[in-house]
Amino acid sequence: MERDAQKKDRIGYQSLIQSALKSVVRAALQKAAGLGALPGEHHFYITYRTHSPGVQMADFLKDKFPEEMTIVIQHQYWDLEVFDDRFEIILQFSGVPQNLRVPFSAVTRFFDPSVNFSLQFDEGELASPPMAASAPERQPAPRVEQASGGDGTVVSFDAFRRK
Repeated sequence: MERDAQKKDRIGYQSLIQSALKSVVRAALQKAAGLGALPGEHHFYITYRTHSPGVQMADFLKDKFPEEMTIVIQHQYWDLEVFDDRFEIILQFSGVPQNLRVPFSAVTRFFDPSVNFSLQFDEGELASPPMAASAPERQPAPRVEQASGGDGTVVSFDAFRRK
């Protein structure tokens, strides 16, 4: 009986990993906000779930992108503000400025093509962590990709998991 209890993840490592990786996105956006522009050739593609709690954007954009939307933060953006739980930015869509509020919990992918760096987050992250009495669910591993000169390196956390 005690052995089975030891196998349950009561700390929530998967959630901790996702939070740590999202702090990379937050820090990158904070650098851009602090500088007032992205340094060098850096630019960000950020994909997020449009109907996640806390996402605020124009209804016509939610209608056009009912599941996910990818925004590009490069040259033309305004009022980038980064908070602990979200970022806010003004981007133009069809020449019209639109305010976006995106919680980090809604972000599913982050990519900076200038250095070929990307992060992909678990889709199940919005679900609450398993209760201590239930069996832990196996979630897909977060992917961290970084490459230079076109060669890709993928770091998977599967090697550290019990099967």
